[in-house]
Amino acid sequence: MLPTVTLVKQLRPRFFEGLTPTEIASIIAPAARRSFPAQSVMSREGYAANSFFMVLRGRARGFCMTPQGDKVPVRWFPPGEIFGGAAMLPESVDYLICTEAVTNTTVLAWDRTTIRSLRARYERLADNAAMIAYDYLVLYRSLHLAARCDTAPQRFALVLANLATGIGRQVDGGFELDVRNEELANEAGVTIFTASRLMSRWALEGIIAKGRGKIVVLSLSALYSLAGSL
Repeated sequence: MLPTVTLVKQLRPRFFEGLTPTEIASIIAPAARRSFPAQSVMSREGYAANSFFMVLRGRARGFCMTPQGDKVPVRWFPPGEIFGGAAMLPESVDYLICTEAVTNTTVLAWDRTTIRSLRARYERLADNAAMIAYDYLVLYRSLHLAARCDTAPQRFALVLANLATGIGRQVDGGFELDVRNEELANEAGVTIFTASRLMSRWALEGIIAKGRGKIVVLSLSALYSLAGSL
């Protein structure tokens, strides 16, 4: 197992941009390294935001629950990404979403008191967290506009392309994703039938390849073209 500092250095998290190696080591030192099996929940919607997390290995996703008990994906968290940012706020608040491990996942976890103390000590942490929050707002804006203006194929193509670059594993010929049709359909706001039909078409066109429980995006440029031109 790689030492935590070495692993974080390889990941180059945005949360640590502009900080020296010594500062990063000081920030990591009080964090707990925790492991979660696939499908386990790491933070729960509606519960006090008492911990702040960074993904070291594996992948996680944030989701909300509907009154009917369905999961609505909100965001995916590959290695190097943070979640539980509500723990940094000056007032105690609840998590807005649940976060679960998609695969066996290892994270760094800071309690609320510690991460707020580090935030006060290292001003760059607060700046980086603010920029990440701004990116979330940009994403929300683009998804909101897409839901109002774009066609179902455009939305689905954009979701596939963004997931490939965000959480996909680079393999020979493209980016491999471990996602189910239902998850993709929910994220793009389309029916499962539409998702299956589009993937079958794009597989025939050589844009993606489908396997059991896996999708390989073979042409990101084709997906982005579909997202913008349909």
